[in-house]
Amino acid sequence: MYLSWTAGRLDRLHARIDAARAALDAQLVRRASVSLELATSGLLDPAASLVLYEASHAARQSQDEHREVAESELSLALRAVFAEPEQLEVLIAAPGGEEAVKDLTAAVRRVPMARRFHNDAVRAARAVREHRLVRYFRLAGKAPFPMAFEMDDAPPLALTPEGAPA
Repeated sequence: MYLSWTAGRLDRLHARIDAARAALDAQLVRRASVSLELATSGLLDPAASLVLYEASHAARQSQDEHREVAESELSLALRAVFAEPEQLEVLIAAPGGEEAVKDLTAAVRRVPMARRFHNDAVRAARAVREHRLVRYFRLAGKAPFPMAFEMDDAPPLALTPEGAPA
């Protein structure tokens, strides 16, 4: 009875990981798409546009084994582009800039939450899979060992509530 319950729990945890990973992927794609759209909009200066375009394009085109690095580089590029509050103020003042900033802010803020949900699900599944009976009876079946998604997801200070222009 205990083994059946544990196997069901493990199955539900793996399903939760799959759902959280899909949500994380959606948020990462959204962030890269909004960044790419902003980079090609002409609202930023050419140097900032180029930096943001290259990082956004790399994040969208990256394969699974290089995804964490590409997404971290996009986070670094966003922090570099919006390091100075003046850049954000100029962007907001431009036609269509306020909506672009709102979209980017929402996308940047959702990524850490989605990553946290995914990594919490991974942590819970790992805890169950490490039990001795789960290993002995191979209750995880052929499911791959869950891996956390580790990346630099710190948003630019200017896009956080603490650093938003007044």
